Amino acid sequence: MSETHGRATLPQPRGPVSTIVRDALLRPPHDLPAVPDLTGDGPLTDDDLQLTLFLCYELHYRGWHGVDDGWEWQPSLLALRAAAERPFEAAIRALVGPPPAVSPQQLPAALHEVTTAGDGPSLAGFLRGRGTLAQFREFVAHRSVYHLREADPHTWGLPRLGGPAKAALVEIQMDEYGNGQLHRMHAELFRTTMGRLGLDTRYGAHLDAVPAITLAGNNAMSLFGLHRRWRGALLGHLAALEMTSSLPNRRYGDALRRLGGDETATRFFDEHVEADAVHEQIALHDLCGGLVSQEPELTADVLLGASAALALDDLFAAHLLDSWAAGRSSLRNAASRPAGPLRVTVPGVPAAKTKVAS
Repeated sequence: MSETHGRATLPQPRGPVSTIVRDALLRPPHDLPAVPDLTGDGPLTDDDLQLTLFLCYELHYRGWHGVDDGWEWQPSLLALRAAAERPFEAAIRALVGPPPAVSPQQLPAALHEVTTAGDGPSLAGFLRGRGTLAQFREFVAHRSVYHLREADPHTWGLPRLGGPAKAALVEIQMDEYGNGQLHRMHAELFRTTMGRLGLDTRYGAHLDAVPAITLAGNNAMSLFGLHRRWRGALLGHLAALEMTSSLPNRRYGDALRRLGGDETATRFFDEHVEADAVHEQIALHDLCGGLVSQEPELTADVLLGASAALALDDLFAAHLLDSWAAGRSSLRNAASRPAGPLRVTVPGVPAAKTKVAS
């Protein structure tokens, strides 16, 4: 299997617990020793905690290069993961607060209010107006952690659903996966954008470079997706992404065009402008509405998941904008900060000979 579409390379540890987990994964499955305390301050920005969770969660996706698949269900590792999930889940609940008490019939209006009431920083607006090529590349490196496996966390919801909610999720996910055509899969469109920007396009290539808050946004999807009890939050999370995606993606596409990106480079963002406008209504009424019509007790969880998606994205945006305002990179190291021009395509001219100044 190619490095591009295969397993990621294990990232470097960021503290005592992720060191224990990473070292263990390099050997055949075995019982883990007692681990240090996992209830430190600031779980959402704790690099050790977030990397520990990511190391565990990835075993349920493609796995790690050179790591025995037997680790996926190794009991002591699952126990460690559960211990790491407790402070993470508590931090998410504290971040968003208790969801409003609404009836299933009121859910569409409540979701609309949640997704339009945000006052977080506009990362898309900044990049469209005055972001540099280097900053746009950093943004794409962060986003690659999710977009190179786009839709996968939410697909965990399919076997947990029935009826209209399941049909709606299938409809959304089919678009995300390009209706079975590799070149139309959103993950592949994003890979093409990365290539145009001169970034390493391998799956998981930028894990060592991204900070805890980037991992936290991804870990929240895995937390919701891998636990049946969180199926309501998973659908709320997806609905929030679909309902708030069109305008930012239009701005990201405009930003990349301003910086010299061609139609191929911007296709990922342009595709989401139209697709997510359609998905918004499906997610709002058929997906989430269909779920709570059958399981009204999950209404609050749907709102929690939507709020978590938006709040974590606001923290992510604030990290990038604060870093850039201070004149520093938003990444942890220089590995994902290539210099040089964009790669563009001009009809009839080999791509290697066409460049736009950075």
